[in-house]
Amino acid sequence: MAEKNLTLVTEFLLIAFTDHPEWALPLFFLFLFIYLITLLGNLGMVILIRVDRRLHTPMYFLLSHLSFMDICYSSVTVPQMMAVLLELGAALSYTRCAAQFFLFTFFGAIDCYLLALMAYDRYAAVCHPLLYVTIMTQKARLGFVAGAYVAGLFSALVRTVSAFTLSFCGNNEIDFIFCDLPPLLKLTCGDSYTQEVVIIVFAIFVLPACMVVILVSYLFIIVAILKIPSAGGRAKTFSTCASHLTAVSLFFGTLIFMYLRDNSGQSSEKDRVVSVFYTAVIPMLNPLIYSLRNKEVKEALKKVLNRAKLY
Repeated sequence: MAEKNLTLVTEFLLIAFTDHPEWALPLFFLFLFIYLITLLGNLGMVILIRVDRRLHTPMYFLLSHLSFMDICYSSVTVPQMMAVLLELGAALSYTRCAAQFFLFTFFGAIDCYLLALMAYDRYAAVCHPLLYVTIMTQKARLGFVAGAYVAGLFSALVRTVSAFTLSFCGNNEIDFIFCDLPPLLKLTCGDSYTQEVVIIVFAIFVLPACMVVILVSYLFIIVAILKIPSAGGRAKTFSTCASHLTAVSLFFGTLIFMYLRDNSGQSSEKDRVVSVFYTAVIPMLNPLIYSLRNKEVKEALKKVLNRAKLY
């Protein structure tokens, strides 16, 4: 029977929110609004960093890649969410589900690595200001970003192959808004111990490893800030890290809640809310966080807007 069920699972059915059809249209327009703001905000940030020479620094170089990843990350999931809402469910082929999982994992892993690199950049700037230019050279930051992309690709490949060599049988309905690991694991049958161990091991190289880099970097940053004699100097130095710290807290806080916990007996509705937050809301908020809390970005934006008025 298991063999028969296994051969029948050629597609997955996303059925999130189908038990509340009255929510479908309002949520569709909400996600459409969020997605458009995400595209405009992150694309605007990339263009702003490219056109303003004052933003041609290592921190903003990393931020431009983070903004680009947020566009890709959101584009993999949010249009799928809107399709599920509009059609009150959506069928995804096995291959399409695997592709979505791979891309989501790939872009998400790069996001994590970039946030860790930005923490290291802040550590170098605060703790070694005289050596900062020699530490974060153009060659070094290109190497860091290339390493993040390669590590993200390798991690996504291994996790996707491990996840989709599992046996899926019986019910093929996913009570979720896209193909993510926790709801997929609920559909597995047979012995999946080896694949789950591989998935967990490679997850450790992304989420906890990046968190360690961020925590250690900020530990050194806090120590360096406390050594500054004046309160004004401490506040000014900390303000250079405030935007990044806010973005890190939002992104990693939701990922920890979603993945580094026991999923047994958890509410699917709660999981959906959390997944919407880290896949749709956070990519929308990042440009706002870095523009509203960052003096250089605000000045560059004013300069661009003033130029636009002249034309």
